[in-house]
Amino acid sequence: MSHKFHRQAKVNDLVVKFANVNGTGSASANNLFAKALFRMGLSVSPKNIFPSNIQGLPTWYEVRCNDKGYLARRDGIDIMVSVNPQSMAKDIKEVVPGGYFIYDDSKPLDLRLMRNDIEFIGLPLTQICLTEYKDARQRQLFKNIIYVGALAALINIEFDVLTGLIADQFKGKEKLIAPNVHALELGFQYASKHFNCPLHVTVERREANNQILIDGNAAVGLGAVYGGATMAGWYPITPSTSVAEAFERYCKRLRIDPGTGKKNFAIVQAEDELAAIGMVIGAAWNGARAFTATSGPGISLMSEFLGLAYFAEIPAVLVDVQRSGPSTGMPTRTQQSDVLACAYASHGDTKHVLVIPATPKECFDMSAQAFDLADQLQTPVILLTDLDLGMNDNMSEPFEWDDARQYQRGKVFTAQQLEEMSERFGRYLDVDGDGIPFRTYPGTHPTKGAFFTRGTSRDEYAVYTEDGSAYVRNMERLLKKWQTAKSYVPEPEIFDQGHSIGIVHFGTSMHATLEAAEQLAEEGVAVDTCRIRAFPFNDDIHAFIERHETVFVVEQNRDAQMRSLLVNECEIDPKHLRKVLNYDGMPLTARFIMDAIKHQLGVNTNNVKPLPKRAHNAAL
Repeated sequence: MSHKFHRQAKVNDLVVKFANVNGTGSASANNLFAKALFRMGLSVSPKNIFPSNIQGLPTWYEVRCNDKGYLARRDGIDIMVSVNPQSMAKDIKEVVPGGYFIYDDSKPLDLRLMRNDIEFIGLPLTQICLTEYKDARQRQLFKNIIYVGALAALINIEFDVLTGLIADQFKGKEKLIAPNVHALELGFQYASKHFNCPLHVTVERREANNQILIDGNAAVGLGAVYGGATMAGWYPITPSTSVAEAFERYCKRLRIDPGTGKKNFAIVQAEDELAAIGMVIGAAWNGARAFTATSGPGISLMSEFLGLAYFAEIPAVLVDVQRSGPSTGMPTRTQQSDVLACAYASHGDTKHVLVIPATPKECFDMSAQAFDLADQLQTPVILLTDLDLGMNDNMSEPFEWDDARQYQRGKVFTAQQLEEMSERFGRYLDVDGDGIPFRTYPGTHPTKGAFFTRGTSRDEYAVYTEDGSAYVRNMERLLKKWQTAKSYVPEPEIFDQGHSIGIVHFGTSMHATLEAAEQLAEEGVAVDTCRIRAFPFNDDIHAFIERHETVFVVEQNRDAQMRSLLVNECEIDPKHLRKVLNYDGMPLTARFIMDAIKHQLGVNTNNVKPLPKRAHNAAL
């Protein structure tokens, strides 16, 4: 291989993208590549970009590696590994000048696709597999392992790390280890023999960091177990299905009675989303901690029951793993497009508590916390994640749990307390002035207590009435409870050094926003950031917006839904909040945010000058 280009060597700063065919077993091989970099102590950010069909269409897997700890997706591909002729023309265009296009040269490459500013590396993957394997399925599967082995030689991945991962993956199936290691060796030996290895983009071991690699849905499932959930009612829908699957998997390890072997959990696959949330509300009314998991279409179907739980004041937890909509939309692409649908789900005047994680650790922590919030506030709580966080492996801080932690069940009268009461029990009576009434579990006392009510108007004692004044009192008390909720939900994460420009963001926009803020500062555009982690909005969010002359709201939807929620709830002048919107279904990049902000500011990127800071004494 002759290097035709003047290249500067780069270590631990690259994006590798795999172009495969869905259903060919490439996912495990590509994941092997990402995990190898992770085990070498590197910061990695894998993104699985897959179609919604079962088999046959193009699928991609993108891995970013860097030494700065950036975890957002990055524009531009340094190395494209193409084993799918169907997408080859598109894939070649994505490679940055001076980059590499690795392809199966068992058949000649179409010369019309050639570029003069990138290097083409041919690997005879099909020919090697035809020679080595007789079984058609083995040829298909091991082709993927062979190109991982070739990459190990080309970019300097430690080979024993790969073999260690193979051993871990097939623990208990030892007969599969040797064939997979052999396939790695085939690729490694071919690349070492035929090319000048390594390339100018390489990886190099770093000190192991105290991080884990896990997808957000698994973290939510585990958090639900630790949060005390014993019941899940769900209906399969991409990209939330693996939440329920993870919950079941962890329950089988952690919720089996050691003495009797009895299952201390119930998981019900319902006939539809409406039935699923109905089961959850019934279980929660009965005192269990229960949840469901869904995506945008499920939110639409569940809205009626969410209104019932809000009005009857029954705790429930709902996990919404957002995807591209409306309707079926792009079910395997990410978005933040359910913000308003969740915040105001159901008809009439309803407001629902939202908690919005940005990392797997927050998925774990906030899913556990959601059950406390639901019990304390006696209302549905919605955990708002998305496909990018839920279905992709993400680097995260390790999870922690205090075994001495007590669940917060809120205001629940015991049988003794009911027995000792001389006054009449009022299920919807605000005795503490915080808008939250006391409740009882069914069967707590044979004669005292009120357990349930219809979704129609009632008075403070759960007695049906259509008296307008009683209805108004109840609705105003619910608003008082909403104000109380501000002190319960997670606080925002604010970095404020007194600059005139602020950026508001939430969820998986975090990584790209913080990277963009750092790079904008390097170009002389200093910004402060505020990450929203819950709704209702903490007062500090409103204060942050008021303190900054120009505020950008970064979100992944078309209609600026979080901006609309801020305008509506905080009564902010819409002109004060500028939009930065990405809704193509792909994870957000720092470059996109930077370009959008600089364009709106009228900043010349070739001659950037620092913008003036705004002095104040309220920096957080």
